[in-house]
Amino acid sequence: MLDIHWLKTFVTLAHYKHFGKAAIALHMTQPNVSLHLKQLEQATGVKLIERSPFHLNQAGERLLESCQRTLQELQVCQADLNALNDLDKGTITIAASDIISRMLLIEAFKLFKVQYPGIDIVLLNTTSSQASELVRNAEADLGFVISQNQTQPLHFVELEQVKWVAIGTGIELDDDEDKELTLILLGHDTRTRDLIDTALPMLNLSNYRVMEVGSVDAQIDWAEAGFGVAIVPEFALSPRRHLSSKVTPLLDFPTTDLGYIVRQNQILSKATKQLLHWVNQRISLLQENGYR
Repeated sequence: MLDIHWLKTFVTLAHYKHFGKAAIALHMTQPNVSLHLKQLEQATGVKLIERSPFHLNQAGERLLESCQRTLQELQVCQADLNALNDLDKGTITIAASDIISRMLLIEAFKLFKVQYPGIDIVLLNTTSSQASELVRNAEADLGFVISQNQTQPLHFVELEQVKWVAIGTGIELDDDEDKELTLILLGHDTRTRDLIDTALPMLNLSNYRVMEVGSVDAQIDWAEAGFGVAIVPEFALSPRRHLSSKVTPLLDFPTTDLGYIVRQNQILSKATKQLLHWVNQRISLLQENGYR
């Protein structure tokens, strides 16, 4: 019988390829990591790793595949069992970008803390792509993302359509070939940048360069300081009530979707459903009042 703790240790060791680093990640001593590996090799009857240099042998690679699937399925099962039990104590883990969490989640979290004081909310600050991976692996219960494809094992629920705006002056100067425009955009590791790059030809800009930054807030700050034009989702203006720069709706840009993702057939707890209800109320309020 294979102990679940041995399997977790083995997967972690395979990831770090180092006994000391695996011990730190697992909050164990290095001798205990070695002991777990020894017990696993004794139980399976085969050697799993080579130490000099460290690498998994063929048996280790085969066991790793099964361990990863098994541990992920157990994690998914535990999440569903927690939801079915509708506990008033526990944790809900949510993955979202900084701008989405500030716009949609702060007010919902305030209400949640009052009604469910025994449930902690863990917020993971991620990109949409990273949020998808966290939900897929059951490391997050919910992910709030922009433009998520509805493909297994994830299910996407649209909350609102996202429109785009340009902050700053210069977008209208596309006929001036001598004028180089600076576009302030997010980095290539974000799904938002993928969407922007696809849509940029619609602006018919003849001469521009790109300045990459790490957040929507940074885009707006640099544009406000006069360093170029930031292209951001319209909802990003909600926390910024007093912009001095010109805001130009990009009517020709294709709309995208903002919504949340869960795993296919995932069971949602009563508390999670209530949280989503408050998020929907927040979106409705923003739409009624306008984003500026």
